Amino acid sequence: MKRALGYYAYRILSGLFGLLPEPVMRRLGHGVGWLISFIARDRFRMAVRHQARVLGPGHDPRRAARQVFRHYGRYWAETFWMRPRRRDAVLARTRLDGIEHLLAAVASGRGVVVALPHLGNWEIAGLRAADEDARVLAVAEALGNERIVDWFTEMRRMMQIDVVIARKGATVTRDLIERLKEGGVIALLCDRDIKGTGVEVEFFGEVTTLPAGPIALADRTGAVVLPVGTYFADGAGHAFEVRPPLELPEVDDQAKRVEAGVALLASVIEDIIRKAPQQWHLILPNWPSDRQPS
Repeated sequence: MKRALGYYAYRILSGLFGLLPEPVMRRLGHGVGWLISFIARDRFRMAVRHQARVLGPGHDPRRAARQVFRHYGRYWAETFWMRPRRRDAVLARTRLDGIEHLLAAVASGRGVVVALPHLGNWEIAGLRAADEDARVLAVAEALGNERIVDWFTEMRRMMQIDVVIARKGATVTRDLIERLKEGGVIALLCDRDIKGTGVEVEFFGEVTTLPAGPIALADRTGAVVLPVGTYFADGAGHAFEVRPPLELPEVDDQAKRVEAGVALLASVIEDIIRKAPQQWHLILPNWPSDRQPS
């Protein structure tokens, strides 16, 4: 019953937000996100910790964390609001900097690994990539509610994003490698080590682990690694920035090569996040110290 209620809540929100004009949807998302920051206290505390790391001394991390929730609210509002009939209008309000890096990587035929943080609205970035003939394959978490997983999968397909679900026993790595060997594009979030089996690096001045996937797959297949930033515009629209290809270190040992590559990627992702830290809606523990009692 609980799972069914969760699924129908998503469908109802999608129906309600889908009726709204874009400006109303966006402002409502901001407002709801801001209100939730006062309710979801543990998540807000995490946002404060993360913003303190990014911003450093002399800034107010609590105020920044409120903005994180506002932008997270906008992300969800856009997710519920999006419809196929709106794709052209949404695309018209996007800006893509560094497109030459994307086009050159696709033209190389080596395959492309797009590595990005939880920033802005990365699904809209997938829609823009498809419009540039670089349709992406992304990995989605296997949530406990299969109906919600199916809803998310359908939503991403609507955004012209192919999806592979990371279920137990699933052939996720094989599917990703196959796409890369075909010269295709995969997109992987790289700023949170969900499984806790990643590579130890320094990230915003504190040691944690980050997933090895983007670098390990590129090392294994010869694919190009492109760090990408996805940002909300101040009003309607989105801006995307494709950074130059990551030059993987020339190290003989494969494990050390991947470790060095992840450390290099982490430094680029730091720079991408610092351009709009309040849009970085990572509000879960991400460093070992986050899990220690306050």
